[in-house]
Amino acid sequence: MVSTSTGLIESKDVQMHFYRTGGNKPPLVLVHGISDDGLCWSRVARELAADYDCVMVDMRGHGKSSAPQDGYTIENLGRELTEFIQKLGLHKPIVLGHSMGALTTLVMASLFPALPGAILLEDPPGFWVAKPPDDQDAAYRQRLIDNFDQQKRMTKDELVAEAREGKRYWSEEDIEDWANAKHRFSYRIAELVRPPDLRSQQLIGQLNQISCPALFIAGEPACGALATTEDIDALKKLIPQLQAEKIENAGHSIRRYQFDAYIRVVKNFLAGLSR
Repeated sequence: MVSTSTGLIESKDVQMHFYRTGGNKPPLVLVHGISDDGLCWSRVARELAADYDCVMVDMRGHGKSSAPQDGYTIENLGRELTEFIQKLGLHKPIVLGHSMGALTTLVMASLFPALPGAILLEDPPGFWVAKPPDDQDAAYRQRLIDNFDQQKRMTKDELVAEAREGKRYWSEEDIEDWANAKHRFSYRIAELVRPPDLRSQQLIGQLNQISCPALFIAGEPACGALATTEDIDALKKLIPQLQAEKIENAGHSIRRYQFDAYIRVVKNFLAGLSR
């Protein structure tokens, strides 16, 4: 595990817990996906901590952050991430988000375009693409909710065994962090599987306000990644400066499937920011 300090930030109706590698370095905020938490970034933070002050936040209902009764919308998460960054006094942070965390990052950067120095998006679902109701999509979301219920009932050993069987390309460290996170989320996060504002035209219409450098890290849909080429092309029309890098043989949690390739892509993008 990477060496970190911890802290709490009060953000309206939620206490936001975080881990931080520290140092007088550019800030890099790491925003996890649904049912993960800040410590699921430990392996990435260890790779980047020499050059960046890595801040791994637990979003509402996850990790050691509080779990209010309601308010589980993408806009709320984006605003809470904004307030977290502001209260921590981070100047022009780079923000890297995965899945739900990538959606949160997009909303933050669209509502407050002057806040981030750059954003990196690891396989966000393409909410910006208009899609009719789909039985397959509804079934996928229900499977996620069912998985949350099942995971909350499993022991740590059972979770690790399941991950080793179904996620055999992951490292033991990633499996351990993933399994631990499943005992730290609130079941209230199930509301985030189908938040009422996910297809909000207001949120989608604000994406063209994003002005900072941006990178989309894509996997392969055939391996379980969510974003398609069409999704990425549609987002490029809204964010013209968006760069995209595809990592072969990677599912939705791209960094866990192809860690070395993922870190190369991230470091290359970050190096380009200082040129």
